Formats: sequence, C-alpha cells, structure tokens
Amino acid sequence: MSSLEPSELAPGLLVGEGIQFGEGVELGGNVVIHALTRIGNFCVIGDAAVIGKPPMLGRHSTASAEQPPPATLAEDAVICPAAVVSAGAEIGPAAVVGDQAQVRERAKVGAEAVVGRGSAVDNDVEIGARVKIQSNCYVTAGTVIEDDVFLGPGVVLTNDATMGRHESGETPDGPALRRACRVGGGAVVLPGVEVGEEAVIGAGAAVVEDVPPGKVVVGVPARELRDVREDELLERWR
Repeated sequence: MSSLEPSELAPGLLVGEGIQFGEGVELGGNVVIHALTRIGNFCVIGDAAVIGKPPMLGRHSTASAEQPPPATLAEDAVICPAAVVSAGAEIGPAAVVGDQAQVRERAKVGAEAVVGRGSAVDNDVEIGARVKIQSNCYVTAGTVIEDDVFLGPGVVLTNDATMGRHESGETPDGPALRRACRVGGGAVVLPGVEVGEEAVIGAGAAVVEDVPPGKVVVGVPARELRDVREDELLERWR
C-alpha cells in the first residue's frame, strides 16, 4: 500500500504522491487520498472519504490482481462523507457517490449518475449517465447499467449461479440493465439476466430470466404483468 503523508490543505488530510488537484476542489476533514489520484475541477470530497484505495483481494477472489490505474474524479463530482472510491474507479462529471457508499476498482460511474447511501458498486461495473441507484443496493462485478436506469432501495444484482462453487478462472456473469429500465425496491436480479429497455421490475421480484423491452414483471419468480404504457416512458418525463 502506498505511503501517506499529512497535508495542510484540510484538517486531518492524508495524501499519497503525485495527486493531481483541479481548481476549486473542496475537501472535508480526515480525507484520505492515495497516490496518483486525479481530481477534477470543483469536486467536493466529504469528511472521512477515501479516494484511490488500493485493492485488497481475498485469496480466492476472481477479480483481476493487476495493479489498477489511478482513481479519477471528473469535474463537479461529489464524494460524500465516509465513501470509498478504489484505485482504477472512474467517477464521471457531476456524479454523486453517497455517504458510506463504495465504488471498487475499474468501475465506471457515468455523468450525473447517483450511487446512493451505503450502496456497493463492485469491480468492473459500467454505469451510464443519469443512472439513479438508491440506498443500500448491491451492484455485482461485471454488471452493465445503461443510461437513465433506476434502481430502488435494497436492489441486489448477482453474478454467480453456483454461489461460490464455480470452476477456477470462470468470470462473473453480471446482469445487463438496458436504457431507462426501472427496478423496484428489494428486487433481486439473477446472474446473466438482461432487463430490456424501458422494462419495469416490481418491488421484491426475483428475476430469473430475461425481461423483454417495455414489459412490466412482478412476483417470485417474476412473471410478465403488462406492457409499459406510453405515458410511463422516459420521454414523457424529460
């Protein structure tokens, strides 16, 4: 792990070597910023946040053990108190990472996206622009979330159908959530499932198979209920 030194830029600030600070950056107290992190103009980093944290993998982890590139915060990004952004993570312009949330190595959070309080974004996740992830969600490794997707509180996305008993070297099979789909609170999406564009998953549903674009599914296991109405489509609410 890279060495950290106290800095006079903010109370309790610890910094590594080679950090790039843009203009107008606001730092809370007791922030930790690891080496080579790149922080864009007018970013806000809340109290006790950790940026650029090196990966610490378990012995049997399937995540890449290669050293990731530096963490990057684009202009106007907001990292709230006690959030952790790992090395290799990319936080887009005006994106928000909520209190006590985590964004792991090589994850990408798009412009104006929000990762809610206590939510975890695992390694190698791609999150598009304007995505809204509510509190206490789990976004598993390898997930793809396209622009304008909504995840209600407590949503769980999974990537391992064997629950840890897969062959060595197998890669995670994260779900794919297509543009503007919406997932209700407490729903669970199983590995490899694709949720189609503008589809809706009801609260508490267990999604075990692909959801076609523009369909509403509910229940355990999730079953098709109806089509999404035209007045419910994203264009109506632009």
